[in-house]
Amino acid sequence: MNPAHHSPLSLWATWRHKVQLTTTMLRRVWALARPYFGSDQRWQARGLLAAIVALNLGAVYMLVLINDWNRLFYDALQNKDQTVFWQQLGRFAWLAGGYIVIAVYKFYLTQLLEMRWRAWMTAHFMDRWLSAQAFYRMELMRFAHSDTAATPDNPDQRMAEDLNLFTSYSVGLSMGLLNAVVTLVSFVGILWGLSGAFGFEVLGQQWEIPGFMVWMALIYCLVGSVITHFIGRPLMGLNFEQQRREANFRHHLVRVREYSESIALDRGEAVERQHLGQRFTDVLANYLALIRAQKRLTWFTVGFGQAAVVFPFVVAAPRFFSGAIQLGELMQIASAFGRVQDSLAWFIDNYASLAAWRATTDRLTSFEDSFSAPALVNIEPSATHVDESPSAMGGDSWQTQGLILRLPNGQALGAPSELRLSAGDAVLVQGPSGSGKSTLFRALAGIWPWVEGHIQRPPDHAQRTQFLPQRPYFPNGPLRDALAYPEPASRYSDAQLNQALRHALLPQWAEQLDVEAAWGQTLSGGEQQRLAAARVLLKQPRWLFVDEGTSALDAEAEAHIYAQLQAVVSANGGAMVSIAHRPQVAQYHQSQWRVLPQATAPTAAA
Repeated sequence: MNPAHHSPLSLWATWRHKVQLTTTMLRRVWALARPYFGSDQRWQARGLLAAIVALNLGAVYMLVLINDWNRLFYDALQNKDQTVFWQQLGRFAWLAGGYIVIAVYKFYLTQLLEMRWRAWMTAHFMDRWLSAQAFYRMELMRFAHSDTAATPDNPDQRMAEDLNLFTSYSVGLSMGLLNAVVTLVSFVGILWGLSGAFGFEVLGQQWEIPGFMVWMALIYCLVGSVITHFIGRPLMGLNFEQQRREANFRHHLVRVREYSESIALDRGEAVERQHLGQRFTDVLANYLALIRAQKRLTWFTVGFGQAAVVFPFVVAAPRFFSGAIQLGELMQIASAFGRVQDSLAWFIDNYASLAAWRATTDRLTSFEDSFSAPALVNIEPSATHVDESPSAMGGDSWQTQGLILRLPNGQALGAPSELRLSAGDAVLVQGPSGSGKSTLFRALAGIWPWVEGHIQRPPDHAQRTQFLPQRPYFPNGPLRDALAYPEPASRYSDAQLNQALRHALLPQWAEQLDVEAAWGQTLSGGEQQRLAAARVLLKQPRWLFVDEGTSALDAEAEAHIYAQLQAVVSANGGAMVSIAHRPQVAQYHQSQWRVLPQATAPTAAA
């Protein structure tokens, strides 16, 4: 054994490091908690918190009164005094009734605060996640970076479960700590006065320790806390890993449900069962390690708690048998010792919860940090400059100058650097798969962060532009909501909705606007593309970008849909750009943008 390892200097460095970790942890908790208590709901939040604190103080005061009742009640038993006995039973009924009322309302207000806090934090995180395409850019970050600290996993699990755990643990543990501190302050004086002094002789010299029971409780719990920390340290990392693996398992279950048809067509059930089984095995493996760690901790904490039941009697027994104290005072000492010991053992009793709370806080903190990460705003800020001023290059049109699109690894794509789209144009984008055609659309839409150069958009682009992807998104629910998405269906009349469906070759769904379904799984690929086209016909955009939006249609249906789309943009004085691999789609366009591999110079062909 290396003596230097346990030198005072190394112990001081270790202690200082642990203090720094604790301080950092508390700062993270405060950073997560502060916004709610400073929000527009701050007075309700602070009022509830103040009421809970007051009830905790009231509960401790009732315990002090019950502790004093112990002395009178057990002395009456020892003295066989029936009058005092029945009086104290009546007094206990009032004390117990008051304590019950306080406990009920403390529970109710605590749960109410947790619920309101969770509701506010969930809304706060959802607003941040869904603003400025943060949800989309986070997925890009995960694709671009292997650093999990900069790319938080499973944001759905963090908002649905971690926020619930954070508010629950934060309120429960903080109020428990407050209760422990107040209880300690209230009962340590009582125990000090009751325990008396402990005298002993060493080398012929008499020594006396005042408040002996207090010192015994302190030593007992201090030793227990140190042992608990060394036994329970693995719980923190295991709790963090358990939450991550549970979220990964749930995420893959959702993916199987979303891609159920494709998996069924590929006969991929066995593979998916293997993948799900492996993820669930990972969950169980970590959970087994967590159970074993908790078992080791439980061995000690349960034994510690059971020993604490008889420990005060063992220590105080000599004074009782010598006649220095009566039964009532012995019971009062035992009760006070139990309260002091419970307060000092708060860390021991709540170690597992503290470990889970820390893991949850770390996950939420990394999620919160990701919103302010430079990568979320611009994944390569030093290489990106996009000018989106409508008047930068003049005119009511889409224009690019010096445009360079890149992949996350920095590789440049072959999109033309100079482009122009004016009213009346119908442009077909062509090029090999993987050359960057869809990425060009993402850049024009303003959601692709790896962009260099200048992009001008028309002044009305935000309100009058629509993108028609190959695989559109439809929310689960009534058909009218899927058709009008993302606008509320109430903005359109039933006649408008039905007309759009019929013009998009979906007459079978007309007059069935209130039918509810998971439309992404209910409809075939061609029906989904026609429903997306119906959405375009309903909203009448001026600028339309179609990315393989008719690839699942037959030639006749495709010709009909394109005729409808051309009529929409023409009537609104706009233009249409399409990405398609079918040669026959070229007849619906007047010019081409050619996107070629980077080895070949890209061109914009008339």
